[in-house]
Amino acid sequence: MTIQQALEIGWGHHRAGQLAEAESIYRQILALQPQHADALHLAGVVAYQTGRHDAAVELIRAAISLAPLRADCWNNLGHALKDQGRFDEAIAAYREAIRLQPDFAMAHNNLGNVLAARGKIDEAIASYRRALQLDPAFAEAHDNLGSALSMQGAIDEAIASHRRALQLKPDLAVAHNNLGNALKNRGQLDDAIAAYRRAAELKPDYAEPCNNMGSALQAQDRLDEAVTAYRRAIDLAPNFAMAWNNFGGALTAQGRSEEAVAACRRAIEIEPPCAEAHSNLGAALQAQGRLDEAVVSYRRAMELAPGSSSIHSNLLAVLHYCPAITLPELFEQHREFDRRHCAPLRESWHPHENGREPERMLRLGFVSPHFARHPVGRFIIRALEKLDRSQVRIVAYSDSRATDEMTVRIRAATSEWHEVAAISDEQLARKIREDRIDILFDLAGQTGGNRLPVFARKPAPIQITWLDYVGTTGLSAIDYILADPRQIPPGAERWFHEKVLRMPDDYICFDPPGDAPPVRPLPAIANGHVTFGSFNIVPKITPGVVSCWARVLHRVPQSRLMLKSRGWGDPATRSRFRQMFAALGIAEDRLEVHGWSPPAEVLACYNEVDIALDTFPYNGGLTTCEAIWMGVPVVTCPGETFASRHGLAHLSAAGMTETVARDLDHYVELAVGLASDLPGLGALRAGLRERVAASALCDGPRFAGHLMTLLRGVWRQWVGQRANA
Repeated sequence: MTIQQALEIGWGHHRAGQLAEAESIYRQILALQPQHADALHLAGVVAYQTGRHDAAVELIRAAISLAPLRADCWNNLGHALKDQGRFDEAIAAYREAIRLQPDFAMAHNNLGNVLAARGKIDEAIASYRRALQLDPAFAEAHDNLGSALSMQGAIDEAIASHRRALQLKPDLAVAHNNLGNALKNRGQLDDAIAAYRRAAELKPDYAEPCNNMGSALQAQDRLDEAVTAYRRAIDLAPNFAMAWNNFGGALTAQGRSEEAVAACRRAIEIEPPCAEAHSNLGAALQAQGRLDEAVVSYRRAMELAPGSSSIHSNLLAVLHYCPAITLPELFEQHREFDRRHCAPLRESWHPHENGREPERMLRLGFVSPHFARHPVGRFIIRALEKLDRSQVRIVAYSDSRATDEMTVRIRAATSEWHEVAAISDEQLARKIREDRIDILFDLAGQTGGNRLPVFARKPAPIQITWLDYVGTTGLSAIDYILADPRQIPPGAERWFHEKVLRMPDDYICFDPPGDAPPVRPLPAIANGHVTFGSFNIVPKITPGVVSCWARVLHRVPQSRLMLKSRGWGDPATRSRFRQMFAALGIAEDRLEVHGWSPPAEVLACYNEVDIALDTFPYNGGLTTCEAIWMGVPVVTCPGETFASRHGLAHLSAAGMTETVARDLDHYVELAVGLASDLPGLGALRAGLRERVAASALCDGPRFAGHLMTLLRGVWRQWVGQRANA
């Protein structure tokens, strides 16, 4: 047998996927003729296909030294170098292949892949387009072009490219997966899920579409299905760090925080530098109330991804729960956010061309991911419905794909409605500027899913933060924070980066739930004991809160404490808090702990509670409003921070200041006093809903009138400053 015949036999094995047999023959040829370029090249290809990238580079380079004009050798060298992470060398190899063979469509496509990996998206797109000029039926190049267009935010073009790839090659599983990604970015979650399912059907061992499907299902709040999809991805690829990370995020959303911690730790074991896994671990620890550990995880995530504004936001948000936090500390921590993420965007600021008539109709923009049955929706809807339409047009920028009955109601209260979840921060800022918004509201602050990078680009002349967050954003680009005299008392303004606008009553207007059941008589009468309750989330219940509540329970014999929120569905969290109470002498049978329920059932549970105990330093917000609507008085103790003064603000607006404590000793006395006077407590309960309904807390026209006065005032001030300038 000649060497050429042996090479052909080896190549036959190679094409059939019999790599060991092919490599054996190539090695025999090289033993006889060490300088055989084809055998060196093909042996290098086998090494690459079997994951031995160092050997692949060595063998293919040896082949190139013998046959430097072989474009296919340079192309395959590029593959091996790319998989080693040697991107610049890979780019040089592909460019050499193209120089030797300009019509080499595959090399153009491969060059595009490595350019995309380097973040050079414009150059990558040019390479893919060149490949397609040379070979219009190149399905993989169409698919890759679609992925690159998605990175540029050209989602419609991306979808068209992926669909073209599938027209040419309907069984191309990776194209179905990438089409799913583009559709998910477009907000077409059902279509995205269908694409992921098809990818998984075509290639049953393909983990990535299972992970992506989980993400799409999670975005639809189909958490059980999402968990199943993530588990499938992990079963297929046990070392798929991102799947473990996403799995942890879904478990946290389900209230299964102990399992979430384990999943995130597994992701970190696989990929220690994975910033997102450290951030998700922080979220899981936060959900368990392990605040110090959460802060450590978020800080580690920031070290790994110092440019991630979303991770930095997670850290800032958790600080408000920490008992020792002060306003000066929060001020400094938020100023760092502005320096790190927003200052570089100042160069994108441009003069605003809005008309400068002081009394003209104003265009108000509102940006939020929570135009739904959420505290934002429940606190803003009455203002939107009652704002004077002769003075304002309301433009909503909805950053969420989820909708419910509150979304429908908010949308009906707006003049213009824009779905913006699929567009980038830069695109959204451009749109807001083009829409000539006069006053733009941030309704998220540093909470998850915020669009603060949009506000950092200063798309509107006046920008105000309001509602979902509990203090300063830190952004110099945001002019005002909407508050009231209790949330930010006189003298505290210096700890806010924004100027303070104060509503006279409360900074929110509560819209009571239409599905709330009637208030039942005082449950203590039938039960023979008083039931205290708190439906606040677990992170608000710090060791100091537990200690204070234990004091109340000791002072009121036979009393019970009912805790209810999603986080209590986690067995490890329940056990840890039971142990904390037990250490303070509170027996397990005095605690009732319940996990998630639909909103209507949560409201019904208030009919089993006599007195609500507020948390600190992070008070209840919507929970306080719902409790008093259900006839349950709330004992609160305000502190220094914005988050610690919700109870004071809401109860003051409702005319309920008799349950606001001066300090924690007074808090205990107020709770014990209410429990000691059951006739008085029953009478208070019977009339509380009517009292709240008639108060400033729920007075939409009053709130909207005061808000309009403030907004007209800041507009006149802006116009006057420009005129003077």
